[in-house]
Amino acid sequence: MKTKDRQIGWHLFLVVVVFLLLMPIVFAISNSFKTMQEAFNTVFQVIPLHPTLENYRHVFDKLPFVKITLNTFLIASTVTIFKTITGLLAAYAFVYFRFKGKGFLYFIMLSTLFIPFTVTMIPNYLLISKIGLRDRIWGVALPQLADVLGIFLLRQAMRGIPLALIEAARMENIRHMKIMRDIVIPLVRPSIISTGIIFFINSWNEYVWPVLILKSKENYTLSLALQMYISAEGGTEFTIAMAVSVLTMLIPLVLYIIFQRYIVNTFAASGLKG
Repeated sequence: MKTKDRQIGWHLFLVVVVFLLLMPIVFAISNSFKTMQEAFNTVFQVIPLHPTLENYRHVFDKLPFVKITLNTFLIASTVTIFKTITGLLAAYAFVYFRFKGKGFLYFIMLSTLFIPFTVTMIPNYLLISKIGLRDRIWGVALPQLADVLGIFLLRQAMRGIPLALIEAARMENIRHMKIMRDIVIPLVRPSIISTGIIFFINSWNEYVWPVLILKSKENYTLSLALQMYISAEGGTEFTIAMAVSVLTMLIPLVLYIIFQRYIVNTFAASGLKG
């Protein structure tokens, strides 16, 4: 009976947690289909009394929404591709190459995870301004082409590959790039996919760095477009902001739902080998 009561308690706790996590999403979707007056009168009512698509029409009519979405997609895709490639190459080197100071260099790289963004923000901003990429989407992507988290996750995945398999390939005088392409990448493909999805979602949702670099509306990302409808008092165009929020979260949410198994397995496996 005690075990059963404990299980019921845990299930009730998890139900509450799920409710709290889903509530902001349901709140945004619900209010995106309301008029301004109805939203303020029935802000916490889930089902709109008079559903309308006017907020979504406003977004597509008043904003270059397709261009903004394309900007966000280009930045997120570029960052994801380069972070994944650099992570793969660095992880392979840390696992299968032997060189002096490898452990110390890896420790130094891993320690950069704990450096706040505010420390590197100003040097990166000055660099982007000097090379003329301010107010350009490539200025947002350039400082983010490598990521220590990707190196860590992919290194942990590669450590699960038997070393004898790689050594046998090297004894056959197979080049490292061919070993990576034909042996390593197929074996760690789930980790590559999940790491790429994490990079994509993080870049898609990023706000602070794009708001420093991008000034023209046609170069905005979705996060900056959302900020246009939010004032210091909580938002004068609340329902339109909710519509932009729903459109912004659609692609990352779909990607996470599709690849959640890979993401969970990658983080679970990253702690198996230190």
